[in-house]
Amino acid sequence: MNKRIDALWNPSKFYAITRLYLVRHGQTVNTNGDTFRYNGHLNVDVSIEGMKQIERVANRLRNRPVKGIYSSDLIRARKGAEILARSFPDVTREEFRDLREVKQGIWEGLTLKEVWEKYPEEAKKKFEDYVYYRIPGGENLIEAQQRAITIIEQLATHHEGEEFAVVAHGGINSLIICWVLGLDLHNVFHFRQDFGALNVIEFFEGG
Repeated sequence: MNKRIDALWNPSKFYAITRLYLVRHGQTVNTNGDTFRYNGHLNVDVSIEGMKQIERVANRLRNRPVKGIYSSDLIRARKGAEILARSFPDVTREEFRDLREVKQGIWEGLTLKEVWEKYPEEAKKKFEDYVYYRIPGGENLIEAQQRAITIIEQLATHHEGEEFAVVAHGGINSLIICWVLGLDLHNVFHFRQDFGALNVIEFFEGG
């Protein structure tokens, strides 16, 4: 980032509205119809339709005073940020590893059906305790949320009183929204994040 961020996170200091446009990346090339895959940290590309989805988001934001565009460093999010940046050629654009999707370990690249077929014991444990259970080789939701909100806190402080955009992932976006609303992580699946979803989050004095 252009300037060092040393300030501690303090929502009450936001006297002017700071607006975050939180975007989910576009459709991936290994997504067919409604088939869900646990892509996690798998560096899968976006499809042509996925690029169009983000182009529609860019069209909605093109007249906004966006001062920074950020993303995870995975190609599906990075390409989304690159598309948004075409409308804002002079703004900061940066990638963060800590905005990656929740790491799914041995499940990465698999469909839910394949998970139950290959790892039934791990699947049972995960769906009985989906907040705290860590898939072998992966991370749990608390760990993923903490790394993501650390970046969001820094960006919101850096862009106090401004507008900025972040292109990330369905799971990570839902974890960020839970944090913003002060909700327990057992509510994480209450937020639908379709490919190309756009969430508008405002930080202001007291909240």
